[in-house]
Amino acid sequence: MGVQRHAQRRRMEPDARRAEILGVARRLFGAKSYAMVSVSDIAAEAEVARALVSHYFGSKRQLYLEVVRQMMVVPASVSQRLPPTTPEERLSICVDRWLEVVERNREMWLSAIGLEALGNDPEVDRIMLEADEIATDRVLEAAMMADVIEGREKLRAMIRAHSCMLKAASREWLVRGTLSRSDLHVMLTRTVLHLLDTVFPALRDD
Repeated sequence: MGVQRHAQRRRMEPDARRAEILGVARRLFGAKSYAMVSVSDIAAEAEVARALVSHYFGSKRQLYLEVVRQMMVVPASVSQRLPPTTPEERLSICVDRWLEVVERNREMWLSAIGLEALGNDPEVDRIMLEADEIATDRVLEAAMMADVIEGREKLRAMIRAHSCMLKAASREWLVRGTLSRSDLHVMLTRTVLHLLDTVFPALRDD
């Protein structure tokens, strides 16, 4: 049985193997501090050679940064295959999907946004900036406003600013317990709709 299991692992495609290692790293870094997790720990949990982890990701630091990036960048699946309906319904679906991702990876999410709050790591800062731009793309795609030209920079800046509130609100949900998941869903959906429907037109006409 063990021989068969390892044979199956050897036949995994490189992308699948890499994703599996990332999943293990995300879980371990979320459960423990960076200093307490070693590449050997990750390799053992993923049942691969330590050298293979290094082959795919280089150092522990590079692997950790990739985990942070994977955690912070809103996955394409959040805004894929949305129904051709109203922006409100499409945004509601996106928010629900995003909350699922965060809930499933609670500890790593909190760790990643904690790194952003420290604000003293240029590489992490670059990841966060990239993540904010991608999140903005996802929101505008869901709201069917991706092609807006007039006032585009103000529109994008407004959505990026909203992401700061989103992260703070997620702490209220996951850490303090002052908001439920359904509270957060209502709050995030309605605030972004208010920004798009009311605030943006006022800024654009200013």
